[in-house]
Amino acid sequence: MRAVTQELGSGRVEVRNIPIPRRTPGALLVSNSATLVSSGTESMLLEFGRSDFISKVRSQPDRVRDVLAKTRTDGFVSTGAAVRAKLEEISIPGYCSAGIVLEVGGELPEWKPGDRVVTNGPHAEIVRAPCILAAKIPDAVDFESAAFTPLASIALQGLRLANPTLGETIVVYGLGLIGQLAVQLVRAHGCRAIGIDTNPDRIALAGSFGAEGLVAGSTDIVAAVRDLTSGVGTDAVLMTLATDSDEPLHLAAQMSRKRGRIVLVGVSGLRLRRSDFYEKELSFQVSCSYGPGRYDPFYEEGGQDYPLPYVRWTEKRNFEAVLALMADGRLDPRPLITHTFPIEEAPAAYDLLLSDEPSLGIVLTFPEVLAEEAAPATTIRLREESECTPGRGVAGVIGAGNFARRTLIPAISTAGFDIRTVVSSGGLSAAVEGERVGAEIASSDPESVLGDSTLDTVFVLTRHDTHADLVARALKAGKHVFVEKPLALTEAELEDVGAVLEGSDRILTIGFNRRFAPLARTLKHLADARTGPLSLVITVNAGRIDASHWTQNPTQGGGRIVGEACHFLDLARFLVGASIRNVGVQTASDREGRRLDDVTHLTVSFDDGSTAAIHYLATGSRSYPKERVEAFFDGRTAAIDNWRRLRTWGLSRWDLPFRKRMDKGHAAEIRAFAQAVRSGGPPPIPLDEIFEVSSWSIRAARLARGES
Repeated sequence: MRAVTQELGSGRVEVRNIPIPRRTPGALLVSNSATLVSSGTESMLLEFGRSDFISKVRSQPDRVRDVLAKTRTDGFVSTGAAVRAKLEEISIPGYCSAGIVLEVGGELPEWKPGDRVVTNGPHAEIVRAPCILAAKIPDAVDFESAAFTPLASIALQGLRLANPTLGETIVVYGLGLIGQLAVQLVRAHGCRAIGIDTNPDRIALAGSFGAEGLVAGSTDIVAAVRDLTSGVGTDAVLMTLATDSDEPLHLAAQMSRKRGRIVLVGVSGLRLRRSDFYEKELSFQVSCSYGPGRYDPFYEEGGQDYPLPYVRWTEKRNFEAVLALMADGRLDPRPLITHTFPIEEAPAAYDLLLSDEPSLGIVLTFPEVLAEEAAPATTIRLREESECTPGRGVAGVIGAGNFARRTLIPAISTAGFDIRTVVSSGGLSAAVEGERVGAEIASSDPESVLGDSTLDTVFVLTRHDTHADLVARALKAGKHVFVEKPLALTEAELEDVGAVLEGSDRILTIGFNRRFAPLARTLKHLADARTGPLSLVITVNAGRIDASHWTQNPTQGGGRIVGEACHFLDLARFLVGASIRNVGVQTASDREGRRLDDVTHLTVSFDDGSTAAIHYLATGSRSYPKERVEAFFDGRTAAIDNWRRLRTWGLSRWDLPFRKRMDKGHAAEIRAFAQAVRSGGPPPIPLDEIFEVSSWSIRAARLARGES
């Protein structure tokens, strides 16, 4: 299928051929008929991409501070590589789409193929949309109008927060697309609308919807609003503009009546003047996109709706309300459409955004895609097929997320694997990464790898909850397997993988890369000469991850002990060189008494009498180094500082200078795996150690949750 893509760093817009997204439970596959370019959000991204480096730096002061902090801890080379990788990211822009349902994922009786639907999908011929973020289009509403629904829902949510009542006066400050839609919604609520903008043409357009217009900058708009309201002031102000200035918010406060309401829907400077709000007892609120549910993964990805009696207007119900207003004529987006482009001319549409030619609503149109045409497009060919010799490292990669693209896939390619196929759920990253590494096939279907007899090796780089199943299926298909940690989230999954491995001659390894880091190897060499027990103190300044992130979800990511702290349990196992006897767990708790598995202390004992204390902490400063490994043995001490330096006490000749970049062992592990695949073994990490560490990680996570 064709999709519009944009590179973050350059702003370059292209139309690419990519696989269609994989159908998932609870989601719809939709053939887009029309999408709307969000002139505000998308023009800002375009301007950022096409600006020079200095302008990019000036526009992102918070990011610059983060980069400087990362440079101090990780080094210039590692930080520079991370920045370059970020700027090279390619995405499909857009979030306003309307089309026809092709396929329904799972048991969703509300939906069927052929339904006309609005989603927040991007500019692509076929999109995957959670059913909870989809709304049926009434027969009276055309696709071009329906594509305005997400933007209109943003305006509607802002208006709901303003709590309008019949007969009130509401100022709409900024008359772009959202502002124009807001004017119509204000009028639909039975309120008087006053529109403010610097563009006389947009003021005239708002006037056609019933607004009284004021030109910002050409008159005293505060006095003008007071005149229009008989000296009372406006009841509410919707801030639907995009500016860095604090002045519009100051003016909004001045034109408001006592106890008036101001709602920020767009972007504005936020240095508030206390006197503006104190003297009038004004209220100020920031509106979040389409409404309740936005950015909540349990709602948007998990499909957990909020009960209507308690949350009347979720983002889905706002979509439905907007469409109902369009159906009965109280909301009409058609006058806002200034340009229409077919999908193949999308680059011209984006050039228009930054040109001097006036534009407002830019719509992209798509040809009809039939349901029977959708399935084959899960896989596309990137280059001509070439001969290959199975058994020599012909690989398929399942998963192409940020970490896979930035770290693992380059290491796989450098290690000499012939990457034949790249798979990603959404299709885009498979196509982009596949082109970069010279793969033949890009796909959104894992079966394109698992069922391909020409491949002998599979890399599983997906979300944690898919690892065990994909590993088992790949082993059953006769493939060697590298899986990024963790191997499994439960003991049952671990047992299933173990059962498949019994009697198999395939090689399995896991992304416990730190044991392959050069500094870890040096430290082990020093510790192996000891005569007494080894005592380790491993401190991980992991950083906070929001509780709603998928890695924190026990069923998706397994939590941070299974998903991340397992690295350091394995590192300790490697450095000690003896089996784990026991793991104790102590977690911090929040003020409500909930255990925090990302503020955890693991105490580990080994069969040879050695011990390890692993402090996994999410509460430290981001400017403090992330990882430190200290080893105490035979009256000697050695310490690894953030994988850039090894220092020793009592063994001074082993002190090594700071490295320019961190080396956590990813490339070395992939090279070792490649050698094992070509030579027939042994595996880079002994299987008993993989299963031992995985089992103890799962048990530790269970203890951290207060389970036996």
